[in-house]
Amino acid sequence: MTEPILPRIRPEIAALPPYRQGKQAGANAFKLSSNENPFEPLPSVLEALTHTTPINRYPDATAGALRARLGEKFGVDADAVHVASGSVSILHQLVLGTSSVGDEVIYAWRSFEAYPSLPLVAGATGIQVPLAPGARHDLDAMADAVTDRTRVIIVCTPNNPIGPIVTSAEFAAFVERVPQDVLIILDEAYAEFVTAPDAVDGLAERVFEKHPNVVVLRTFSKAFGLAGLRVGYAIGHPRVLDAARTTGIPLSVTSAAERAAIASLDAEAELRERVSVIVERRTRLIAGLRAQGWDVPDSQANFVWLPSGERTDEVAAAFDAADLIVRPFSGDGIRISVGEEESLDKVLAVAAAQVRA
Repeated sequence: MTEPILPRIRPEIAALPPYRQGKQAGANAFKLSSNENPFEPLPSVLEALTHTTPINRYPDATAGALRARLGEKFGVDADAVHVASGSVSILHQLVLGTSSVGDEVIYAWRSFEAYPSLPLVAGATGIQVPLAPGARHDLDAMADAVTDRTRVIIVCTPNNPIGPIVTSAEFAAFVERVPQDVLIILDEAYAEFVTAPDAVDGLAERVFEKHPNVVVLRTFSKAFGLAGLRVGYAIGHPRVLDAARTTGIPLSVTSAAERAAIASLDAEAELRERVSVIVERRTRLIAGLRAQGWDVPDSQANFVWLPSGERTDEVAAAFDAADLIVRPFSGDGIRISVGEEESLDKVLAVAAAQVRA
């Protein structure tokens, strides 16, 4: 059979592997591969979902009610808030709005695995800066990497998939070194899990006001438990966010997602109690793994990093055989989400067997 002639695809796109979602779990397995909140949605959030706009009608393209609510919460005008279908969508929009052929986008590595695709899709060049000792962002090296071609720098704190934070002092010094016409995206998808007192908090510190070239990203997918509804937001200078609004796909945030996000803000105190439970589990998990001999970095997110190196695939297979679905990064390490209480002892048992293997 003759192969069909297909449309031409950009070579760099054809060579780029699609985003790989965390493996789905079977009925009896614990899914610890996607950093999801293990708790069921709150009743008040489920109730909000019954009052959404009928599905034969389009949602509000601006997500105006949610933007107004977030603006009220953080003390900014609604125009300084942008809402999209997950914070990764906003990352794509901002890179598309700022970068093209010949431009550069800087990010730490290893970091969020979607970052390499962002400049490539825009036609720009990604510049990966290795992490410093302790698996932390090397902000000095990232500032040194800036050239007249740099358009965007992404700072992920806590850093996915490893977990360490950037401190407030480090970020303040870094921003002073970066030219004001370079966009800095402070990706804080896991901010609600942070307990380190010296961690940067882009919203509490209002860095976007002091430095209009900084945009802060947050999401409802993790701490708020709305991963399946896909809603994230950015806060920054309205003219910068206009680039994201222009390059974004219209009507991408459903009315269900918007209402659930607002209901989650109404129930934030309850949700924060759940976050504190996850943080306590994280603390126990890290302590247990370190006691076994694993060199686990400090994590301020809802996951931990197992530096399994060349044995990563083998160790991940052992977790899989125990009905623990984790996220391996071949040749590097394994990210394990903090999940149900019942999963902790099972994770530690498998990890103990593997550290002695």
